Amino acid sequence: MEKAKILILVGSDSDLPVVKDATTFLKEMGISFKLDISSAHRNPEKTITYAKNAQEAGFEVIIAVAGMAAHLPGVIASHTILPVIGVPTGSGYINGIDALLSIVSMPKGIPVATVGINASKNAAILACEILSIKHDGIREKLVKMKEDLKKQNDEGSLKINQHLQD
Repeated sequence: MEKAKILILVGSDSDLPVVKDATTFLKEMGISFKLDISSAHRNPEKTITYAKNAQEAGFEVIIAVAGMAAHLPGVIASHTILPVIGVPTGSGYINGIDALLSIVSMPKGIPVATVGINASKNAAILACEILSIKHDGIREKLVKMKEDLKKQNDEGSLKINQHLQD
């Protein structure tokens, strides 16, 4: 793996199961990343330091995983110009709807791209798509991935049509 390109921050260790799909995908793609716990509420200084120093440290995209009030992605985005992708977790009393609404409701000038609840793999794919603008090897891997998805879909369609004819 090359130098870390993606920084993944989670608010607490309870978010680690959600981020597993993202880290698995990034490993399969050969994309380097750093994963750490940094709470916007319990350790704001650490979070702000990560955000302010991420670009200098060689990161190109940040994925922030958070539940409930989900301030982590917004706090990070307010302290960096790097793209930030928020992943709301399905925790809390309303199963992640609060986190989703929090992350997509950022004020003007502080954008956070947002994926679905617990959709860390989509966040990793989106991060790779952002990186693919500059990195040809990542672009080639994504093209293959999309071709494989199409092939799987076509195979499923064929199976259904064969089953209907039987």
